Amino acid sequence: MRSFYGTTLPNALMLGTAQYPSPAILAEAFKRSQAAVATVSLRRESSHDRAGQDFWGLIRDLGVRVLPNTAGCHTVKEAVTTAHMAREIFGTKWIKLEVIGDEDTLQPDVFGLVEAARILTEDGFQVFPYTTEDLVVAGKLLTVGCEVLMPWGAPIGSGLGLNNLFGLRAIRAHFPEVPLVIDAGIGLPSHAARAMELGFDAVLLNTAVAKAGDPAGMAEAFALALRAGQLAADADPMEPRDMASPSTPLIGQAFLS
Repeated sequence: MRSFYGTTLPNALMLGTAQYPSPAILAEAFKRSQAAVATVSLRRESSHDRAGQDFWGLIRDLGVRVLPNTAGCHTVKEAVTTAHMAREIFGTKWIKLEVIGDEDTLQPDVFGLVEAARILTEDGFQVFPYTTEDLVVAGKLLTVGCEVLMPWGAPIGSGLGLNNLFGLRAIRAHFPEVPLVIDAGIGLPSHAARAMELGFDAVLLNTAVAKAGDPAGMAEAFALALRAGQLAADADPMEPRDMASPSTPLIGQAFLS
């Protein structure tokens, strides 16, 4: 497992904490999946709100690494301010940086994203940028100090899976030493397995688990799929062929004279 800013995670699943039917179901989903990271929006936390304090207590009890995010931020200033508040509340340098540029697709504003990433890395944050699969944007994020990239698979909450396989293969090939996380759009365990087969290092998802009929069961299914995909990638899978190739050798085959 590749390390993220010097931290090696026990598995490849990063799981969101929003939209679950109840706190008990959220906790069960983390227990059955053994997710390594919990992503948390600052908007769920408040120093003066009892519900926020109860939620933070639940997250602490999960015993996993916390990755606060700047979900819902649309400007550089808003994202930077939210990140500073998150660092104070959650006590971590990690921040999942979102700067949203389009309301319909929730596609990141890559120009604002690069600028916010520069500001935050200079201030000591370890930034996990939610970005597109664009190679130029990826290079600029690395240049300003990011050591992890989180390209989307599809629009947030869409469940469409991996929309641009060419682009995702390209970003993996261009940055072989950079930890890459598929973030957003994953809907099925098969999507997550495919991401790992492509050589990605982790998958971050929320809606596909939280909105399932059985969130805990779906969380476990994703964990198993990620493991299968990682094992497949490590096993050096065969290359696809355009023509058939017999799996049974012809040498020694019996025939009638």
